Amino acid sequence: MNTTHKKPVIGITLDSEQPGGYSKFPWYALRENYAGAVTAAGGIPMPLPHEIDLVPDLLDLIDGLVVTGGAFDVDPSLFGAQERHSTVVTKDRRTRFEWAMAEGALKRDMPVLGICGGQQLLNVILGGSLIQHIPDSVEDCLPHEQPNPRNEPGHDVSVEPGTLLARIVGDVRHLSVNSAHHQAVGTVGPGVIINSRASDGVIEGIEHPGYRYCLGVQWHPEFHISSGDSRIFDMLIAEAAK
Repeated sequence: MNTTHKKPVIGITLDSEQPGGYSKFPWYALRENYAGAVTAAGGIPMPLPHEIDLVPDLLDLIDGLVVTGGAFDVDPSLFGAQERHSTVVTKDRRTRFEWAMAEGALKRDMPVLGICGGQQLLNVILGGSLIQHIPDSVEDCLPHEQPNPRNEPGHDVSVEPGTLLARIVGDVRHLSVNSAHHQAVGTVGPGVIINSRASDGVIEGIEHPGYRYCLGVQWHPEFHISSGDSRIFDMLIAEAAK
């Protein structure tokens, strides 16, 4: 832990956008509730620019890592796919940076939380693969890109007993979650445990017991749809404070 701070510092990866909208030049973006969820749980949020040469220095400054989601995909070549679905959109610089940060954090056994696309990247880092477009791969799938606002639940997930996620949420068997993705975990990496699924079988959460807190969820707990969402951040901060 970084002992220069009384509260643990949690690095949060930023999204990046090309010129247009906010600025005529390339710009970073982060929804306020990512930082707000870390703050509410007792941590200090620290946004992380995509400077891959600074990864070791950034890791020295933080006590935990949140890999955020975004409207883009992991390059299929990174998990050995020979074909690329027409819906796939990548942000290669961001992915390289997030990969280096997450891999470095895990090597230090630093708490890591992957959210939505962050969970998907975490699974790939750990040796797994992804479903490139759920509607083409899952029969009678749920609307995982929910039509209603993201601050409302889209569907429920079932939580696997005995997992880290189950301990975090208090052994609740079902959670109401929001849903904003067209990809999902395909096969999990070696040693990775599936901790939750949607009713159509889509994997909604993963974890790796070889690390003290290596958790991925397909939904966005920063919206605090259920009490389990806030507990995910509470446990992240508790582990980062050790």
